[in-house]
Amino acid sequence: MPEIFKTIDKIKPAYDIVYKIVLFICKILLIGDVLITTMSVAGRYISFIPDPAWSEEVVLTFMCYMAVLSAALAIRRGSHIRMTALDSYLPKNLIKVLDILADVSILILAFIMLTVGWKYAHGIGAKGFYTSMPKLSRFWMYFPVPLAGGAMLVFELEALYNDIKRLFEKEENR
Repeated sequence: MPEIFKTIDKIKPAYDIVYKIVLFICKILLIGDVLITTMSVAGRYISFIPDPAWSEEVVLTFMCYMAVLSAALAIRRGSHIRMTALDSYLPKNLIKVLDILADVSILILAFIMLTVGWKYAHGIGAKGFYTSMPKLSRFWMYFPVPLAGGAMLVFELEALYNDIKRLFEKEENR
């Protein structure tokens, strides 16, 4: 079994690249949020700074992207909220199996987010437009869900692999 793990471990740099790309996107969105909000607030009080009508919708859309993408990043770091209060009372092997069950459940959720989210983005989103920007499709408002589903799928596959690897490695060390 260790040979297959050594082979699959060679994929880790690809996960690192995807993680860095998603993190970079979140940083850019945060910078955009701060700049647009600053301009909007300043525009209300300083006459020569514009207060664009589209600022609120764009800021909210950026926040949606950041919320779901940062949740995908949390999967990779293992920093999601989880119930661990009983872990010290349960057998170690049961905890490992429960971790794998949780991974599979999140993997299913990620797949649903990807497929159903895409249907909504492509269907409902493509038919509507932003109120303050009538030329911009609401597709972009619904797109964070399938985008995050894809990122979650990638990071959850890595988490599932790591949990399965941990299960087998502990058995080999006995």
